[in-house]
Amino acid sequence: MTFETILFTVEAGVAKLTLNRPERLNAVTRQMLEELGAALDEAATRDDIRAVLLTGAGRGFCSGQDLNDRAVKAQGAKTDLGASLRQGYNPLILKLVSLPKPTLCAVNGTAAGAGANLALACDIVLAAEGARFIQAFSKLGLIPDSGGTFFLPRLIGLPRAKAIAMLATPITGVQAADWGMIWKAYPDEDLMGEAEKLVLEMAGQPTLGYGLTKKALALSLENTLEAQLDVEEELQRQAGNSDDYAEGVAAFLGKRTPHYTGS
Repeated sequence: MTFETILFTVEAGVAKLTLNRPERLNAVTRQMLEELGAALDEAATRDDIRAVLLTGAGRGFCSGQDLNDRAVKAQGAKTDLGASLRQGYNPLILKLVSLPKPTLCAVNGTAAGAGANLALACDIVLAAEGARFIQAFSKLGLIPDSGGTFFLPRLIGLPRAKAIAMLATPITGVQAADWGMIWKAYPDEDLMGEAEKLVLEMAGQPTLGYGLTKKALALSLENTLEAQLDVEEELQRQAGNSDDYAEGVAAFLGKRTPHYTGS
């Protein structure tokens, strides 16, 4: 697929996906959703891709839906926004969450609306200290989508989730890290260097185990303890039969650096 609204590069086991509409603060269009979906499909199936880094070009991460990209109806006409979620955003969020490889997001500036929740769908989120997360939906009479109503209560608790969803209060990168919404915040000029260093490190680790860990943690949100112990048993069986586990043990016993393959 030819990419026009994102940049897609692969180097040293890392697929870097850069939202690339800087003149529009990387606002999301239907084409961008399709290209991101195709890039994630490729990342899922290519053996040379071990980890994914998502970021934005220019001075912002993503300003959310590009309203100019939606069909404009006559004044007073109704719009089925549920259809755009079902056809575009929802499949993308599910692909990102279920990707059997680690994902890291570097929020380099404003992340608003669906852009904020696209970031939160990644496994590990880093942000510039000056970045801003804004649940801007309420300003248009909408609800948080793209997983926002799922991620926010689980990350920061219901009281804070309600407040930022209703008031659209900007949350800085520093505050997001303090609240546990993201992993860490860095000085703006250090963000990309830190993100690239971390994702490169992750790409060299036993990424099959990362994928199984993601699956186990996701299932834990709904399971009883007994059911989750069963999940751990099954997934640990898979992990224990992997080449990565055999290599890790051999490297430990041999007092050498392991060479993991993600299999």
